[in-house]
Amino acid sequence: MRALPLIGVAVLTAGLAAVPAQAAVATPDIPVANVKAHLAQLQSIATANGGNRAHGRPGYLASVTYVKGLLDAAGFTTTQQSFTYNGATGYNLIADWPGGDTSDTLMIGAHLDSVTAGPGINDNGSGSAANLEVALQVARSGFQPARHLRFGWWGAEELGLRGSTAYVNSLTTAQKSAIGGYLNFDMVASPNPGYFLYDGDNSDNTGSGPGPTGSAEIEQTLADYYTTIGVPTRGTDFDGRSDYGPFISAGIPAGGIFTGAEGRKTAAQVTLWGGTATAFDACYHASCDTTANINDTALDRNSDAIAYAVWTLADGGTTTPPTGSTVWSDTFETATGWTAGTADTATSGKFERGDPEATTSSGVTTQLGTAAGGTYALVTGATAGASAGANDVDGGLTTLTSPAITLPAGTLTLGLSWYLAYLNNATSADYLRISVVSGTTTTALLTVNAAAANKAAAWTAATANLSAYAGQTVRLKVEAADTGTASLVEAAVDNVVITKS
Repeated sequence: MRALPLIGVAVLTAGLAAVPAQAAVATPDIPVANVKAHLAQLQSIATANGGNRAHGRPGYLASVTYVKGLLDAAGFTTTQQSFTYNGATGYNLIADWPGGDTSDTLMIGAHLDSVTAGPGINDNGSGSAANLEVALQVARSGFQPARHLRFGWWGAEELGLRGSTAYVNSLTTAQKSAIGGYLNFDMVASPNPGYFLYDGDNSDNTGSGPGPTGSAEIEQTLADYYTTIGVPTRGTDFDGRSDYGPFISAGIPAGGIFTGAEGRKTAAQVTLWGGTATAFDACYHASCDTTANINDTALDRNSDAIAYAVWTLADGGTTTPPTGSTVWSDTFETATGWTAGTADTATSGKFERGDPEATTSSGVTTQLGTAAGGTYALVTGATAGASAGANDVDGGLTTLTSPAITLPAGTLTLGLSWYLAYLNNATSADYLRISVVSGTTTTALLTVNAAAANKAAAWTAATANLSAYAGQTVRLKVEAADTGTASLVEAAVDNVVITKS
């Protein structure tokens, strides 16, 4: 995303053509692991090419080649459009899915370039990777909508929307008129995310005015999806900072998702979405915008929202959200705002988000050196210390409580990985507990007690039914305690996810 807005973006009007209503179809669930795999590839490309994927640099062309190869293999018709800016050749990648009414095209876009300072994994690997996986899901599912589908990956956005402008300027009047809507996805996984939708009808009255006629329909379609998963959204201006600019200047309806850049999240937004009153993305346009700079929950939700919008708007009917869709998740690869209890009494081994180090006592592994997935987990004293007993839980209770989670209606399931390890000096008064907090009521979902025996650490999967809390805003609480005689106790939790079926 560009650092500075364009001045005087013209807002014209154009109709969003209607197509016949269809029967409801299920939107596919976009696997966030697949999207993250694309991000890992973009990171590797940047690492191998001077640390960035910027316009005119080899890392950018390598990024285009990566995306193009997957789309070609999936059956898309791709075009690599070149343009020149600042004496360097840039590239747009256009991918058309065969079929559909080409006089009524739905276009989905994201910029693929980074700034020169870093690899640009959130800005905008996140939108590029999410769009890529949605396009691949179109191919896997054999989706044949009424409207023609076209995807675009833009070059040199960071230098002033140069690629998308070159593309729109290359179109004839008739070709512009054939694009009935444009969806733009730029920064959809900021580490301290908000959930902003481009304000198609100017209902938030925040400054720039509405988009062209039809933009409100795009905004409402996206808003409908977030309603199904219980996530509130807010409008954000068409302020010219991303690649919708040339499209709305041409009178093409537009919309999209944005999770925030260098701006600071307000206290009211923290209440709404969780997180902290700091920058939405502290690594915006910096070298630290790496794969560690991604909020998995936001990436997962927004990838599914993109698919929902594509399936809904392309077929002109109604869709149903994916079964088994993720409502909320935390892999702890980024800090998401879990808080320690004010009444905790533990003197050491307090729960923290950390990269755990292995510990062993008398041949028993008391703390694993790996998370259940990724690098980080919630763990009691992540560092090993001088001995196995140096950083285990001592002196009482340690807790961490999640940010607020708004649950939608439906059948809800909590899943997570956990372990509780202890030696034979433990007692049944030592425990690990997972609870749900609703208002002033705390209800245990999983309680595991220790015993006077040696129990090695081993990741174990667990599930619990949260359907009784549908429609409520809750928090999850993780507790571990050494409340008996002095004993060696370690605990960990990872890969927490709530799904709707």
